[in-house]
Amino acid sequence: MKRSSGVRVAATFFVSALSLALVTGCGGDSGGSDAKALSAAELKKSIIAQGDVEGYQVDAGGKQLPKSKDQVKSDDEKCAPLGYAMGGRAPGEAASETAVMVTQEKKKPTDNPSKSIEDLTEGEIEDSLTSAMDMTLTVVGLSSYDGDGAENTFKSVSDAVKSCSAGFPVTMQGTDQKVTAIAAEKGSGSGDESVGFTVKSDAEDGDVATSHVEVVRHGSTIATYYTMNLGLMITDKPYDVPAAVIDAQAAKLK
Repeated sequence: MKRSSGVRVAATFFVSALSLALVTGCGGDSGGSDAKALSAAELKKSIIAQGDVEGYQVDAGGKQLPKSKDQVKSDDEKCAPLGYAMGGRAPGEAASETAVMVTQEKKKPTDNPSKSIEDLTEGEIEDSLTSAMDMTLTVVGLSSYDGDGAENTFKSVSDAVKSCSAGFPVTMQGTDQKVTAIAAEKGSGSGDESVGFTVKSDAEDGDVATSHVEVVRHGSTIATYYTMNLGLMITDKPYDVPAAVIDAQAAKLK
C-alpha cells in the first residue's frame, strides 16, 4: 500500500470499522442430527466477556454492530455467509446469536516526543499515526443451531471461501463495500472444524485493505472472528486474528 495515501485510507477504514464493528479444517465431533441449540441466554453466557483475555477490552453493548442480518446484504447469495461473518451475524439460519467487539489495549509509549506536532515532518506524522492505530479490532460472533444446522452452516462458509475468491459486493448498515478477493489461509485448528480466510477490499486511490476472518464450529455452535488492524493496513505488514481471543472464546465453549 502506498504510504502517500495510507493516512487517508486508514482514516476511511477507521471510521468504517467503528460504524461496522468499532466483521484449514480439522476432524472432530460431528455434532449429529440430534444436536440442540443453545438458548439466547446460554449463548450470551458463553461469549467472551471483559476480563477473559488479558490485554483486550470487550464491549458487549453492540452499538456499532449490525442489529440484524437485514443490515448485511449481498447480491451474491452464495457469498452472503462470508458477509454475515464479517458483520458478526450468524452465517446460517441460527436459533440464537450474539456478538461483541474485542479491542486490543494500546500500550502507552515509553518515550517522550522531542518535537511538537507543528515541528514534525509529513513522514513523521504518518509514522506517528500508523503507530497510534497499530491495534486489532475483532468482531466476535456466536450462533447456535439445532440438528445438523451448525455443520451445514460451516460447510456453506467453507464452500464460499472457494467459490467467492473473485470477491463480491456487500452492504453493511447501508454502506456499500466491494470485496475484491477472498483467499483461504490456515485456520487455528480450534473446535471441531475451522476455516480462515483473508478479505481484500477496495479503498481510496486504488489501494487495497486486507482484513482477516476465522470461522470455527464447536458442536452446535459457530464462532466467527473478523479482525482489522488499521495501522498495519497502512504498512501492508502481516497480522491475523489474535490467537488469544480465539483461545479464550474456545475455552468458554468447552
